[in-house]
Amino acid sequence: MAEASYEEAIAGLKKLLSEKAEFQETAAAKIRQITAELVAITAGSTHFDPVDRIRTGFTHFKKSKFETDPELYGQLAKGQSPKFLVFACSDSRVCPSHILNFQPGEAFVVRNIANMVPPFDKTKYSGVGAAIEYAVLHLKVENIVVISHSCCGGIKGLMSIPEDGTNSSDFIENWVKICTRAKTKTQSNCKDLSFEEKCTNCEREAVNVSLGNLLSYPFVRESVVNNQLFVRGAHYDFVSGAFELWNLDFKLTPSLAV
Repeated sequence: MAEASYEEAIAGLKKLLSEKAEFQETAAAKIRQITAELVAITAGSTHFDPVDRIRTGFTHFKKSKFETDPELYGQLAKGQSPKFLVFACSDSRVCPSHILNFQPGEAFVVRNIANMVPPFDKTKYSGVGAAIEYAVLHLKVENIVVISHSCCGGIKGLMSIPEDGTNSSDFIENWVKICTRAKTKTQSNCKDLSFEEKCTNCEREAVNVSLGNLLSYPFVRESVVNNQLFVRGAHYDFVSGAFELWNLDFKLTPSLAV
């Protein structure tokens, strides 16, 4: 059916709606159907309805999870006590709860470009600082895990920043420069590798920089020194399906009492 025919059909149905109140529900449904078909034809592909996707997604969650485990969700209604603070990338392919099968209430999650932890700064990075402070001091998490991943666009962006430091974006490059030390180390130690291999190396090195940055938060350092908090790095390779987890030896010594 040609586009003009669709438009004529919709116009006819709208006229019917205005004249026959008893046909409103049927005509309205037909209008929605014809409009959806018209959009699909115009776009040249199957029409994607984001509202319907959200509705069906929640319906599936409610029926398959929420309603099947009332005890869990009853406990969550009383409060949260997660064991983990997880830093993960905003990349749509690497949801940490999906990868590690975290259940609701298990992990307090911060996601950003390239899963970076900035150094302590009360104004510049207050959003991340607030999340760390809340997780460590109020939720009393026992573990912090920073998870990087394969094919990370943020790390590629970091590795691609010109040596003169010029920026071509408003936010991204300034953000990923948090882990410039990881880029510098990679460039120094991996001179013979391809750009892609350097990026893979930098994905892990950036995690180590973030773990070091965590210790610039006084309350994190104190908890680590007192063995109340453990920090770990991780890397998820969604190409091969591999997952690495490691500790860093920060060689910490408790502060001497004065």
